[in-house]
Amino acid sequence: MPDDRDPPSVLVISAHSGDFVWRAGGAIALSARRGSAVHVLCLSFGERGESPGLWKQPGMTVERVKAARRDEATAAAGILGASIGFLDLGDYPLRVGEAAVERIVAVMRERRPGVLLTHVARDPYNRDHDQAHETTLLARMVAQAHGHDPGTPPLGAAQVFQFEPHQPEVCGFVPDLLLDVTPVFDLKVKAMGCMTAQEHLVRYYTDLGVRRGVQAVRNGAPGTVTHAEAYRRTFPAVGDELR
Repeated sequence: MPDDRDPPSVLVISAHSGDFVWRAGGAIALSARRGSAVHVLCLSFGERGESPGLWKQPGMTVERVKAARRDEATAAAGILGASIGFLDLGDYPLRVGEAAVERIVAVMRERRPGVLLTHVARDPYNRDHDQAHETTLLARMVAQAHGHDPGTPPLGAAQVFQFEPHQPEVCGFVPDLLLDVTPVFDLKVKAMGCMTAQEHLVRYYTDLGVRRGVQAVRNGAPGTVTHAEAYRRTFPAVGDELR
């Protein structure tokens, strides 16, 4: 069980096995470098809809794609400093049954994250992302219930940060946090390089990191900031001063 004096642990709920790298790789590496325990939970391997590079290979099968995606994601998580787990719930569409929710709740109770990272609530291009968001909030609610599995402590009020979708304007994504990931962006680039099934996304998310870095500086960050990631809080932030 985590010690309350430790840096808050981080749990990432990723719809597919590559999403956490593109969208939250910087936050993961930054948290790990600062001493937080970071765990990534992939609801699916993205074997059907998220692996175009693999399906171009002759004689490819679903099981081979899953194995390759597991290897890629495991290597990427290791570079970022996170542990990783897989639920293999399928994709396009992702279907999360009651048993899977219970498994996610158990992970939340075991790891007691202070921070949760997941997808936005509405992504018209990929409803698997919507499902991951709803699953995260549902599991969080259950994990907070004192009457659920009384032998384990309930989860606290973990903030849920929604990471940036691929086409934010269409998803109604308006960030309220530009996270400086300059010190670890080299690790994110290295982790992205592991994802050969979607290698076409490497340049996109490298460029996005630069654009968000420029925006961070325009919003008050030091001029030394060169790369950032965008997030939106699901619940109100709490503090004792205006800032």
